[in-house]
Amino acid sequence: MPRVDLLLASDDALIAQCEVDRYRASGPGGQHRNKTESAVRLRHKLSGVTAIGEDSRSQAENKMHAVRRLRAAIALDVREPVQLDGYAPSPRLAALVAGGTAPLGAKTRLTGEYWAAIAELLDLLVAGALEIGATAQRLGITTGALSKLLLHDEQVGRALNDLRRARQMRPLRQLRARLRRRWRGWQ
Repeated sequence: MPRVDLLLASDDALIAQCEVDRYRASGPGGQHRNKTESAVRLRHKLSGVTAIGEDSRSQAENKMHAVRRLRAAIALDVREPVQLDGYAPSPRLAALVAGGTAPLGAKTRLTGEYWAAIAELLDLLVAGALEIGATAQRLGITTGALSKLLLHDEQVGRALNDLRRARQMRPLRQLRARLRRRWRGWQ
């Protein structure tokens, strides 16, 4: 099954493809937390990706959190090959790139559409040897805009930097850190 179908599947359809474990979460919360098996672990059978939800005392809420985390983990961890010759971004990725970081609020990052676009973007980066400049050129945007888009979401930035470190490349730095250093230089 293509990864995009997994990312765009309904929560129930995605859960149906998983092994579901329920267990008692450890940690703070006292006797209320330790009495019920409210924590949920989802193991996606096809990809092997695992996600947990143990934030709440409600098993239903924890299942919802686990599904969201599973969707993000699949997008960040499962790579698919991309043919660079004649590459054209999907409408989903084109819309993400055209919108920049302005519409990327917390609710947007919960959707399957967002994670499908991010997964395609990471695939394109991997196919292009993780070169930001070449990938930005393929997408028709500046390297700064692509860097800002990638580092806007902490999870995406961490995944990209892990991929870059694995190839002995320098990680992308956070924009805020660069601006802070420049500001100190001006004073």
